[in-house]
Amino acid sequence: MFVRAVSWLHTHYVSPLDYSEMAIKAIEQCKLLAEVIGTSSKFRSDSDENGSTSSNVMNIAWEPRKLAAWSSAMDGLLDEVRKDSEKFDRKKFLKVFENTLELNKTTVELPDTVLVSQFAEAALMALDPYTIIVWPRQMQDFEQMMTNEFMGIGIEISKQGGHLTVTSLLIDTPAFHSTLDAGDVIEKVNGIPTKDMTLFCAAKKIKGPAGTKVKLTVRRPSDDEAAEDKVFDVTIVRDKITVPTVRGWQRDHEGTWQYMLDEENKIGYVRLTGFSTDTALGLERVLRNLENQGLRGLIMDLRNNTGGLLDSAVAIADKFIDDGWIVKRQPRAGQMAIYEYAHKRGTHPNFPLVILTNSSSASASEIVAGALADEVNKRAILVGTRTHGKGSVQGITNYIGRGAQLKYTQAYYHLPSGQRVESRDAMEKIGRKDWGIGPNIEVELRSDELKKLVEVQRHNEVLVKADHEGTNDNFKKHTIEETLAVDAQLAVGLLAIRSQLIQADTLARAQLNN
Repeated sequence: MFVRAVSWLHTHYVSPLDYSEMAIKAIEQCKLLAEVIGTSSKFRSDSDENGSTSSNVMNIAWEPRKLAAWSSAMDGLLDEVRKDSEKFDRKKFLKVFENTLELNKTTVELPDTVLVSQFAEAALMALDPYTIIVWPRQMQDFEQMMTNEFMGIGIEISKQGGHLTVTSLLIDTPAFHSTLDAGDVIEKVNGIPTKDMTLFCAAKKIKGPAGTKVKLTVRRPSDDEAAEDKVFDVTIVRDKITVPTVRGWQRDHEGTWQYMLDEENKIGYVRLTGFSTDTALGLERVLRNLENQGLRGLIMDLRNNTGGLLDSAVAIADKFIDDGWIVKRQPRAGQMAIYEYAHKRGTHPNFPLVILTNSSSASASEIVAGALADEVNKRAILVGTRTHGKGSVQGITNYIGRGAQLKYTQAYYHLPSGQRVESRDAMEKIGRKDWGIGPNIEVELRSDELKKLVEVQRHNEVLVKADHEGTNDNFKKHTIEETLAVDAQLAVGLLAIRSQLIQADTLARAQLNN
């Protein structure tokens, strides 16, 4: 799989591969791996040759002599690569890979799957942080991340005070229709205590194939300090869960999102948490609903939105501009650029638009923010802080076979003005800070402000059952005024739209008087 990945990257990666740097990083990682594992008498293998998970623990006798031989062999390979760095090509790189596997057999005898995985990860990391092999055992999680769909019960969980806690329900899911509720502490999953479980491990155990059952032992804290907590079991049948990526500023007790932020001035608010296959359709429904209510301005919140599907980003930008191209993808030198164009049909009215961004607005978020705020379109005002600075577009191929996929950087992208969106990694190396997309109005939140914002946002988004209404301060909904008081970026964005509306109204009155 790794050899085929290298073959694909040789002709499809955004730029020619630096095989010397890839080899050096891979060898250094393999050398370090043996040194770290060598401090333990046991080693846990989490996958077999097909990528299947396993809890097998192998006892390995780590002989100092073998560790020394491995370290010396790796140093020898490093010297060979560095001496031949200017002429180091794909053939020589793959030879180093083969030599590493052979040397392992005669020295430390690390499990092949572990060694290949570490060699591949380090080699690809030398290219960029976004080019990775998704091994067969990782495919399910990867597909869930890309589609925002999974098989489970429909809850959001967190660790609170060391306890696995239900932070919110998802509407119309198995959990929502069960006796489970937000605020409940999950003490066991199928009889296994959760006290020492990580969130990842707990989520894996709660998820499962649709139609199967999971038994949760739940403790519900009592609102009466004198009363004991209620402990009970609940068995829930798993089903397909779709996590919505389009959200409002608050969710009411029935689970309905509220999108109108300023009723008097008819200013809406929509937060996109990702770019999945149904994000554009979900946004379209919200826009139509708001426009039926007389929408005059919109705040689109892309903060902490790390991206998703390029097609989704293009479809969303297309809703607000009716001509020209939205983004240009530029593959490696000598290959044709790919343009994504806007269409007049389906374009929404030219109401004032503010987009909120921060350092976690990445990838597809940067494409949307960049296209709409670009000097060619000037369709949106960006408020917040500079975006993440990914600056590249990734593609996915199953060419490497055996159920694995390769996610790789295939192009850099440019805004409608022609400006390339620079990556943070590249800019930091040369001492520059102009990566990503910069805001029109910079508003930075302090750490204490961020903490308050997260808390208020969590309260406004949580979905609980009716039996918690008015009885538990943990689920208090916050008013618009309270929300704006802790979110300076949102407050400034709202002010920017109100100012535009005042200017538009003043101009309209002046034209009538004339």
